[in-house]
Amino acid sequence: MIIDAHHHLWDPAARPYPWMDDSVAPIRRRFDVDDLRAATQDTDVTRTIVVQAVHDPGETAWLLAQPAPVTGVVGWVDLTAPDVADRLSALAHPRLVGIRHQAQDEPDPSWLARPDVVRGVRALADAGLVFDLLVRAREHHAALALVDAVPDGSFVLDHAGKPTIDTGDPGWVGRMRDLAARPNVVCKVSGLLTEAGADWQHRPVARYVRAAVETFGPDRSMFGSDWPVSTLAADHGTVLSTTEQALADLSDAERDAVFHDTAERVYLAGASSQT
Repeated sequence: MIIDAHHHLWDPAARPYPWMDDSVAPIRRRFDVDDLRAATQDTDVTRTIVVQAVHDPGETAWLLAQPAPVTGVVGWVDLTAPDVADRLSALAHPRLVGIRHQAQDEPDPSWLARPDVVRGVRALADAGLVFDLLVRAREHHAALALVDAVPDGSFVLDHAGKPTIDTGDPGWVGRMRDLAARPNVVCKVSGLLTEAGADWQHRPVARYVRAAVETFGPDRSMFGSDWPVSTLAADHGTVLSTTEQALADLSDAERDAVFHDTAERVYLAGASSQT
């Protein structure tokens, strides 16, 4: 059994997605659970975590209504709102497991370290919710400041910090080590084929997968497909098999951690499923 700890569902006809420009035209359409089931039907994926893709509470409400295999939702709330705790209470749902903000798209690279954002993430921690870090190198220091400011929070680094695999990223290992030194951060091994670009088959994707797991350890690493964004590079089955092949030397227990146990512990300990 595999938990896909990072994928998306969306309907651009229902709400705008500002990042969906012509560069992602093939995925600028509705993706729903039927599409997800079709994409995973030949895999061992039995449960999934769906992740927000726009700063819109309406999308979060829609995601929370999705049926199996969706088991957990990483949604969105305005972390800077003075009444963020009340907004989280209103959003509370057995399957709401975390919150994410697309900090990589903020004009201010230090957005995550702003006092109002730190206060909002503290409210997440108080509510028992995880915060997903969507950051590149530009936001790295702000992410470290946030994690250090909320030591009782639980953080998940999306897409292994989004290394620039296509052009090479000599600073990536150091950034990963910085975050791995914080025990309240785990790493999502996801999105790496997309980061490698159209020529991902000729890029060292496997090396980045292995390095991410080696840096954080299997007990602090989890698999995510990043589907359907990942379809810009490969189908769901190829993303999964590429990750499995890169980690073929893991023991059975270590493999179980990456592909199931870490996501279960971090995201789903208190979540309930819905069919």
